[in-house]
Amino acid sequence: LGNPFIMMGLMIVMFYFLLIRPQQRQRKEQAARIAALQTGDKVITTAGIHGIVHNVREHTVVVKVAEGTMIEFDKAAIGNVTKKDSAA
Repeated sequence: LGNPFIMMGLMIVMFYFLLIRPQQRQRKEQAARIAALQTGDKVITTAGIHGIVHNVREHTVVVKVAEGTMIEFDKAAIGNVTKKDSAA
């Protein structure tokens, strides 16, 4: 009777370390990148729009996508951030 329960317990532990824990780490890293957004950072939104951060507000980010064209996005819509220092 103990053997199937041990195997099921091992499977749960494996799923935690292989699936759940890496996803939690990725979410924390993404949240840290979004919290550290600054004017001039290059970003890619989850929709695939490339631009430069023009203004950071409490819940939104204004992104310059072309000369004279600004779009306001929710911070959750920012998918990738490249710092202005590392762009050079």
